[in-house]
Amino acid sequence: AHCNFQLRDSESDGDEAFVRSWAEERHITFHCKKFDTMQFASSQNLSTQMAARELRYQWFAELMEQYGYSYTATAHHLDDQIETFFLNIIRGTGIAGLHGIAPKKGKIIRPLLFLYKVDILKFVKENSITFREDSSNKLTKYKRNKIRLKFFPLLQELNPSFEKSIIRSIDQFKEAEIIFDQAIENVRKNIFQFKEDLIYISIDKLLELNPLKTYLYEFLQPYNFNISHVEDIIGSLDDISGKQFFSQTHRLVKDRTDLIIAPRREETHMQPILEFKINKDDLKIDNPLEMQIEKIENPLLFRIIKDSSIAFFDFDKLHFPLVFRKWKDGDCFYPFGMGKSKKKISDFYKDMKFSVIDKENQWLLCSGNDIIWVIGYRTDERYKLTEKTKTIFKISLINNI
Repeated sequence: AHCNFQLRDSESDGDEAFVRSWAEERHITFHCKKFDTMQFASSQNLSTQMAARELRYQWFAELMEQYGYSYTATAHHLDDQIETFFLNIIRGTGIAGLHGIAPKKGKIIRPLLFLYKVDILKFVKENSITFREDSSNKLTKYKRNKIRLKFFPLLQELNPSFEKSIIRSIDQFKEAEIIFDQAIENVRKNIFQFKEDLIYISIDKLLELNPLKTYLYEFLQPYNFNISHVEDIIGSLDDISGKQFFSQTHRLVKDRTDLIIAPRREETHMQPILEFKINKDDLKIDNPLEMQIEKIENPLLFRIIKDSSIAFFDFDKLHFPLVFRKWKDGDCFYPFGMGKSKKKISDFYKDMKFSVIDKENQWLLCSGNDIIWVIGYRTDERYKLTEKTKTIFKISLINNI
């Protein structure tokens, strides 16, 4: 599989022709694709090398799926391993970046990762194998090339066998990482709680950890939070709740007792508020919550059940269709049991110690402009059953929230 990145004009085309000819002579299936690498790099705000990397691995994955191939084998060798090690250090890395390139990652394998470049060149010379070399390998405008062409000669002056020393260190880092990951995972199990698609991290337990920054970085890195995020989050632990932090894929909310991680969803501030309706004759609702509906015509023989997942209303006071929606600024209701005392929904949420995410996920049931049920928590006093009630309107959550 040959990628023509079209970065070196006729030289790129020459590389393609060379590999194509080699494959055809040996009756090997040949795949080739031309990429507009510069345009892709510009549109994605990537360096040329990172753009080329993303393009080729995406294409390799497509080829494997299309033709049923088991693996993609790349030609990385030990010199690449050492270069990657130093690149990661320069960029800044946790312990995972110190093990360099993995011999196998998913369906990517690297069968030459036991050889130095000098070993490959020796084999090529002894067996009279023709090859082409990418002329851009000699350009120091790329970080990897600069490390190889300028930095490695200096290291060689200090230690002629520095490559072997680095590879030994990388092997030690790999083993240390295994121990490190096991320790992190043991602590993670103690302070993480999973509820549907949310993750709760106990702040009290987090503050017992030392070093806090390292633990929190390792906890949050899988959700694409970087070290700057981690430092800001640590700085917020003494602040009031509600502060939010965003990675490319997730949102973290600092609540009173927990850090709450949730997947990021598309921004909806330009979209209308979602509403779902209950009509007078509906017996079951599937969206946004699963609910069963019952009309009871003889209330004198009916016994009220105290259950937060069941609500009872005076049917004759309701205005249909009833509407499910989320909280809006200024919303109020009259909580059951509090007589004529009016309460803002925002204050009710505060009393219930709802997190930002809890508030966003909470559904309200409305009759006309009135909120008659903070679903799963409290109904409205104005719609309660009385001695005058002729018909009871009963709504039950099938899967209790």
